[in-house]
Amino acid sequence: MSVKLKPLNQQVIVITGATSGIGLATAKAAAKAGARLVLAARSQNDLNTVARDLGSNVVTVAADVADPEAVRRIHEAAHAKFGGFDTWVNNAGVGMWGKLSQGNLEDFKRLYDTNFWGIVNGSLEAIKHLKKHGGALINLGSEVSDVSVPVQGMYASSKHAVKGFTDALRIELADEKAPVSVTLIKPAAINTPFPEHARNYLSEKPKLPQPVYAPEEVAKAILHAASHPVRDIYVGGGGKLMSTINKFAPSALDWLEAKTGVAQQKQENTKAVNPAGSLHSPAAPHAKVHGNNPGHVMKTSLYTHASIHPVVAGVVVATGLAAGIALVAGRKRNMRDAGFPVESGTKEPLVPATDE
Repeated sequence: MSVKLKPLNQQVIVITGATSGIGLATAKAAAKAGARLVLAARSQNDLNTVARDLGSNVVTVAADVADPEAVRRIHEAAHAKFGGFDTWVNNAGVGMWGKLSQGNLEDFKRLYDTNFWGIVNGSLEAIKHLKKHGGALINLGSEVSDVSVPVQGMYASSKHAVKGFTDALRIELADEKAPVSVTLIKPAAINTPFPEHARNYLSEKPKLPQPVYAPEEVAKAILHAASHPVRDIYVGGGGKLMSTINKFAPSALDWLEAKTGVAQQKQENTKAVNPAGSLHSPAAPHAKVHGNNPGHVMKTSLYTHASIHPVVAGVVVATGLAAGIALVAGRKRNMRDAGFPVESGTKEPLVPATDE
């Protein structure tokens, strides 16, 4: 069965983890596009703040995605307010910095409860409706769904699990000919409050490895997937590059990460603040899209724009090539008009011609 997705201004979109970072950026962009929203997060205070900013076409649900009953309430709220939903975005997630030997099993399990079981709970709840009515299921993976990195090992393993689950679910729905588009979004490092909210075993403040991209780029990718069936989207060319190197030269990437991976993720000459983060309870009330990344943040990703809009990218490349050819041809004509004989393959003008 073919999958047909509605324009954003005709959609009801569910977003978990909607009060911070990527989730909040997506909620803002979706509201601007005219979508009606069902927003979920653990903090009702932050949800109230976001809802006031976004207008009347918003319903909020305080829910921990690790709890299947709480996730069911999200589904019920969408039906009660809007009669259902068209897209469900599983975005809620927590981070963890520190070597695997530094962690403890309680924290590891809690990370999986949110990052993996939260997506399982949301996906299985969402497809109850989507299999009957059609729509999009969008799960947030990561570049570390493909590549593991030091001092974020448990987080990376949870995102590997998300990829395996999402890919299997997509295949099973295709086998059933269900009218559901299943997309895995794989962002590179994104400038959100994620490091501030992470469980941190390091003695220093954690930081994201470069390159780091703006969260609005991920929101664009999510909303593209909400209205265009697509298997997966890398956000940030850096993430795609890491995945490609890992596929064709994994040992080389292991060597590089062993040499540089830990240092890239610590802010030298700092002391850790709030090591517990938001792993076991919501962060201090503040709805923020952007984090405090100490390095450069790339506002756009040309790679992602090209992958989302390949026809436009092709036109741009073709136009640029044509413009380059025209520029070279124009320079040659100008040189000839000025009396410089220009021969094919000549890189520099010859001696000017004279009447003598």
